[in-house]
Amino acid sequence: MLDQRTIDAMAEEIIRRMEGERRPSGTPAPSQRPHREDGAGAAPPPGGQPPSRGTPPPGELEDIASREQRAIPTLREPEDYDALIRMKGKTSARIGVGRCGPRLLTKTLLTLRADHAMARDAVFTDVDPAFLERNGLFSVQTRCADKNTHITRPDLGRQLSDEGVKTILERCKKGVQAQIIVSDGLSSKAIEANAQDALPAIQEGLRQRGISVGTPFFVRFGRVAVEDQVAELLDAEVVCILIGERPGLATAESMSAYLCYRARVGQPEARRTVVSNIHSGGISAVEAGAYIAELIQKILAAKASGVELQK
Repeated sequence: MLDQRTIDAMAEEIIRRMEGERRPSGTPAPSQRPHREDGAGAAPPPGGQPPSRGTPPPGELEDIASREQRAIPTLREPEDYDALIRMKGKTSARIGVGRCGPRLLTKTLLTLRADHAMARDAVFTDVDPAFLERNGLFSVQTRCADKNTHITRPDLGRQLSDEGVKTILERCKKGVQAQIIVSDGLSSKAIEANAQDALPAIQEGLRQRGISVGTPFFVRFGRVAVEDQVAELLDAEVVCILIGERPGLATAESMSAYLCYRARVGQPEARRTVVSNIHSGGISAVEAGAYIAELIQKILAAKASGVELQK
């Protein structure tokens, strides 16, 4: 059986020969530094500097899913390294990842698996009750009894439980101009990452504009249209739900806000105005909150939302 040193030497020789076959006649040979499968062998051309990797504390491993690690291309000897860095800075798409023969690099594959795991966690975990307490949100639930029902029965996620209806009527003011709701939707991580900054920004923006605001609360196992029932129960002019969006492999922390004027159960989706892509790599939560407050003011003035607001 071959030992590891012999295997490494054979691999280096194969790579060297492959480089020689691809290189046109008269072209200087590239650096013969062995290419590591984890992507660390990627090197910038002269003049190009890789993004800072950062050094993890002693005894800790690098987080391959961190923003700093994602910024490092694993493509070997790109034609224009600086252009590749600029492109990576403008998209969350997986570009500049390189390959090892016909397959992905080990680092790329592990990052994909890490992102998939984070997406699953965002869907299947609950918002921490301590988070709700810190942000002054009482909690009600839809007709979904558990997470599996929430995922497979969207219709039940649009309806409040009988207990939820009773709690809302007891604890919330009626006839306000704006009612804010927070809901897990399909990403608890999105709510924990963004709601604590967006919610105060919305409330303060509305108060400065002299707009009356109802008591915000949290809806567990909610879908967007649950806001319609809330609007009817509280006779709110404008209802706004901050909700976690379905996570992808680019981010599991994207939150959206759906706003509607005089919402009613069964209404068409075209009546909603949406502010999406609220996360650290998109619209910041504070900026989104300020914009949502301004948007609510416009909806109240126009007495319309969604498609009607654009006319």
